[in-house]
Amino acid sequence: MTTTDPAATEPAVVVHYRLRAEFAVGFPPLRRALGHRSGLELDADGLRVRLGPWFVSTPLSNVAGAEASGPYHPLRGLGVRLSLADHGLTFGTTTEGGVCVRFHEPVPGIDPWGLIRHPGLTVTVAEPDLVAEAINRAVERA
Repeated sequence: MTTTDPAATEPAVVVHYRLRAEFAVGFPPLRRALGHRSGLELDADGLRVRLGPWFVSTPLSNVAGAEASGPYHPLRGLGVRLSLADHGLTFGTTTEGGVCVRFHEPVPGIDPWGLIRHPGLTVTVAEPDLVAEAINRAVERA
């Protein structure tokens, strides 16, 4: 007598997800200057973050996790900034708060040649708590 596992005969379920988060910008001319392509995107292919001409991209398997952080001091939270302490990168548009994304392997981002690598990226997106939670859920499923 042969028995089969019912789960083995069912087709695999593929869950598709895509997260798009805009930068939190309180000054409309700045939003227009950044362009419609600026923001954070996360899907099965990976994480992509663009702020004007700066761009960070990495596979989902390289994302270690995320947490909401802030508020930030104006000198440390606005603009594109490299931390001299840990080489973390910030894409900042507000001082109110953002999301710090950690990577397993550092990624290029601040220089066009990719010589400086960043172990983390802080992005000041709208709804940072929800974005951090969504990133962590995606990482757990990957």
